[in-house]
Amino acid sequence: MNAVDILRTELLSELAIGIRSMEGLLKKVQAEDWEYKPSDNMRSLKELAQHIISIPEVDLHLWLEKDQETIEKLEAKYNNMESADVMIEGMNKGFKDYKDYMLSLSEEDFLTKKTKPFYLEKAEIQAHWLVEEVSHLFHHRGQFFNYMKQLGYDVNMLDLYV
Repeated sequence: MNAVDILRTELLSELAIGIRSMEGLLKKVQAEDWEYKPSDNMRSLKELAQHIISIPEVDLHLWLEKDQETIEKLEAKYNNMESADVMIEGMNKGFKDYKDYMLSLSEEDFLTKKTKPFYLEKAEIQAHWLVEEVSHLFHHRGQFFNYMKQLGYDVNMLDLYV
């Protein structure tokens, strides 16, 4: 295995931890807590969950340069997922597709192929998008964890590294 493959595998492994830990957190949420919103200018717990579970598939389609309408349809699909079980299934499918795409790239494409989402001016290489993916998912997982803490759930660091 060369350095590029090692780095790509490590980043995908870290992303898998984020996915698995979100699965565990989602399973803990009680039905009455989905509408919790820490502040009027923030998402509800359910809205945040729906955003998080959409990240792998939506971001993959952004990196593949799909148009805004396609992205909005994908987001709407996830916004209609109501139960934790359905959310987990959708998130895992999106992650599988994301991982398959990243692993399908040749070393050259991973390091040099540039793409850009419809809303950005500057294209980035696929390695950049994988780093972006990890930081995006973990940022929102941290928010979700904090919401759960505010709701009094018994969650701790061990829930995050599974």
